[in-house]
Amino acid sequence: MPLRITTWNGMQTNPFSYQPWRESRTFQAMFDTLEADIVVMQETKIQRKDLKDDMVLVPGWDVYFSLPKYKKGYSGVAIYTRSSKCSPIRAEEGITGVLCPPNSSTKFKDLPEDQQVGGYPKPGQLSEAVDSATLDSEGRCVVLEFPAFVLIGVYSPANRDESRDEFRQAYIDAIDIRVRNLIAMGKQVFLCGDLNIIRSELDTAGLAERLRKEGATLEDFFSVPSRRFMNQIVFGGRVFGERDEGREEPVLWDLCREFHPDRTGMYTCWETRKNARPGNFGSRIDYVLCSSGIRDWFLDSNIQEGLLGSDHCPVYATLGDRVTRDGREVSITDLMNPEGMFKNGARLREWCAKDLLPASAKLIPEFNNRRSIKDMFFTKPTSSPKPNAVPTKASSEAPGITATAPLNTDVAFSVQNAPTVSETEMQAPETRSASPAAAAAAATKTTKTNLGGLETASPEKPTPWEREDTNPVSLREFAAEKQAASRVASPQKHPATTPKRAAESTTSSSRPQKKGKASLSKESSSLAQSSLKGFFKPKTPTVDTVQETSKNGNNGTVDKAGPGTPVPSIPEQPSKSQKRDSSASVVNDTEDLPGTDSPSVEKIFDPIENKESWSKLLGKRVVPKCEHGDDCQSMLTRRPGVNCGRSFFVCPRPLGPSGQKESGTEFRCRTFIWSSDWNGRQ
Repeated sequence: MPLRITTWNGMQTNPFSYQPWRESRTFQAMFDTLEADIVVMQETKIQRKDLKDDMVLVPGWDVYFSLPKYKKGYSGVAIYTRSSKCSPIRAEEGITGVLCPPNSSTKFKDLPEDQQVGGYPKPGQLSEAVDSATLDSEGRCVVLEFPAFVLIGVYSPANRDESRDEFRQAYIDAIDIRVRNLIAMGKQVFLCGDLNIIRSELDTAGLAERLRKEGATLEDFFSVPSRRFMNQIVFGGRVFGERDEGREEPVLWDLCREFHPDRTGMYTCWETRKNARPGNFGSRIDYVLCSSGIRDWFLDSNIQEGLLGSDHCPVYATLGDRVTRDGREVSITDLMNPEGMFKNGARLREWCAKDLLPASAKLIPEFNNRRSIKDMFFTKPTSSPKPNAVPTKASSEAPGITATAPLNTDVAFSVQNAPTVSETEMQAPETRSASPAAAAAAATKTTKTNLGGLETASPEKPTPWEREDTNPVSLREFAAEKQAASRVASPQKHPATTPKRAAESTTSSSRPQKKGKASLSKESSSLAQSSLKGFFKPKTPTVDTVQETSKNGNNGTVDKAGPGTPVPSIPEQPSKSQKRDSSASVVNDTEDLPGTDSPSVEKIFDPIENKESWSKLLGKRVVPKCEHGDDCQSMLTRRPGVNCGRSFFVCPRPLGPSGQKESGTEFRCRTFIWSSDWNGRQ
């Protein structure tokens, strides 16, 4: 698959307010629409505190930021890389190398040579008018190195006023020096971003009229230092007069012009205040440039002027899936990833968190070790511990199990998800007693176990890992034994009672209830309502209420039983959801209430009544009628005041005295209802 690099000055506004971005409103969907594998964003205008999950934790993408150090909410560059296609081997912030990596006080240019990108300006190459730290204080550059080339994403200062001319020229010189130094080292360079420079007369609209008004010539226009730099660094640039010292030879190719040499109107920026984009009255100031060694790798380069969201449009360059390097053909993925990740285009290992570089935004403390909700559902669970291994607090991290102590001592653990017990069964070696005294001590140990709500306490019987049997038992077998023992000890009064409840009743009868958290949660679960309908219907009447009702002649029947006789329940047909889930309880449990001897009466589930109640609750709101019997119309209060923004219903007829006619027009009546006060539904 080809690999595409896109540069776009498109984050200073809200691109999600425009099509097609507002359909999904995520960066991942935006990058997929761009069909890009590397996205270089300029003018992000964000601070560290403005970074959000949707910016940093983009599924399948890594990101590197350069944020302003002093001017908050100003400038800024970000580079996103698709982890499945490319992964850098080094990353730096800044063009001069004087900044430091995260959590380090060593400058990039002072790091060991094998950790440097290289090409840093040497003493005397930069102008002394602006120091290097000031140049890199505005968050204008991110440098990524791949085995194939060095990618430099920049946001060059604009020519706003004369007060910034010195800084702008010093920054442009730093870009030129860094690029030429890298190429002199033998590395290939890909420079892209918003350079804020017009290269030729084809790259701006209305240039002739502008020169006529200013009384300047074409030579004067392109002799400005910034435009002169641009034409000296690219092949095919027109330079008036002698070339500057150190810039005798061009080193980069303007890819858009290489593929579209004579195209007019190929602009990438339009002035918003003049609404110049519909008429395509703009300039080309966003570039994708590459060195000679990789020029033949590119299949296409173009602008995407139809994509809105900014006063700029995206510009891209596409690399072929197979390229020629050192006389042999190799896959581009082999050259865009660390060694050993791809071979001949086939993936050898997956990208993982260990491949993150120190400059990655995912390692920022606020986002480190974070997971998206999607990862929680699709990430494979960790493998279960090996058999006959004694898990401890540090090692027992099987999914769904939290251990608080080694399992060969008194244990208090909880299985948070009962179905996962079968997937993560843990077995421990048997613990043999060295003496009868030790065996007696082990037999008196108390172990609490909570398996999906089943809580048992056995001070007399040893736990499975303390048995003196020859074979250890798993947690599932232990739970099954406990359930069988509870059923034998306390026969169920009603067949509908689940083993869970039988175990609870056995436990509660064998020992006094504690006022701890576990007992409270157990009681609340047994008395909890089983359907949402319980919020809208009265509670089930008690036995005494039913008997009193029947004595009063309800439905023509008389209760002849005594006050202590239980009322037989009416059998109900199981619903579809109950058939699917055999463990689901009926609408009203038939289990005895705590502290009583008579069971509660089951309530018949009426599906028709249930449907009607939901239809009334969630149905379409009915518009109220006015005094004339017409449907009222909804209006919104726009006048400033306490009611501004509130909607109300009024009569749809024209304004005027009620009941009168004038010129054949009937006037509006006095009906007025606030929408917030009207709750009518179908």
